Amino acid sequence: MEQGILYLVGTPIGNLEDISLRALRTLKEVDLIAAEDTRHTRKLLSFYDIHTPLTSYFEHNKMVKGDYLISLLLQGKSLALVSDAGMPGISDPGEEIVRDAISRGVTVCPIPGPSASLSLLVVSGLPTAQFVFEGFLPRGKRERQVRLARLKEETRTMIFYESPYRIIDTLETLKDYLGDDRQGAVGRELTKKFEEVIRGSLGEIIGHFKEHSPKGEFTLILAGGEEKVPEKPERAEIKEELNRLLEEGMTKKEGIKVLAQKYKIPKNEVYTISLEES
Repeated sequence: MEQGILYLVGTPIGNLEDISLRALRTLKEVDLIAAEDTRHTRKLLSFYDIHTPLTSYFEHNKMVKGDYLISLLLQGKSLALVSDAGMPGISDPGEEIVRDAISRGVTVCPIPGPSASLSLLVVSGLPTAQFVFEGFLPRGKRERQVRLARLKEETRTMIFYESPYRIIDTLETLKDYLGDDRQGAVGRELTKKFEEVIRGSLGEIIGHFKEHSPKGEFTLILAGGEEKVPEKPERAEIKEELNRLLEEGMTKKEGIKVLAQKYKIPKNEVYTISLEES
């Protein structure tokens, strides 16, 4: 029997008109739609007069419902997986059913759509060439401390999600680790009528939310820290370090590139050092 296809369908993050024509067609044609919150998704389907059967798939039923959905796919049924907003599989249980489907040989097909993280990133005014998605910070104290300690060294732009109930506490914690002056942007109600983007330092953003009660789901963008360039060692030390890299299995070309990037010096200078007599 030919297996069905699991479609990951991007849905609006706010404005219902942000959905693609391909996404609408897919939602109409599949046998079943698995939604994070059926009440939320039913509003979207009603708006576009789509009558495809709907079932729930969320954090607390993912084990039982996931097995059921996989069985349907193996029977040849095609399913669309949707989250409350944006692309499914990002900070939700969608990643687990995708992994299970792939392990069973089921075709998984993305239907691209809106993304709150990328939407805020491009209007944040912060560097976009390199960024890292952190999602929700861990709730456990120990895990949270470990993550934040690592982020103190992060030089790329960072993206977070947070709820209105924890946004101020999270901002305060980030300020403690990254500093009051760290630049950022917070977005809420993106693409909706009351879309709001607050830009400034962590201290300024915290001040804003202490005066204006936070409402809605939040996306947070923070600038990375300044890249620390190690002090350039003596030439003999550079040669010793290169030799260690070669002993670890790197080619000479790779080792020269690594050290040139590490110490911000020309590759030909490292090459010249490599030829010098000890």
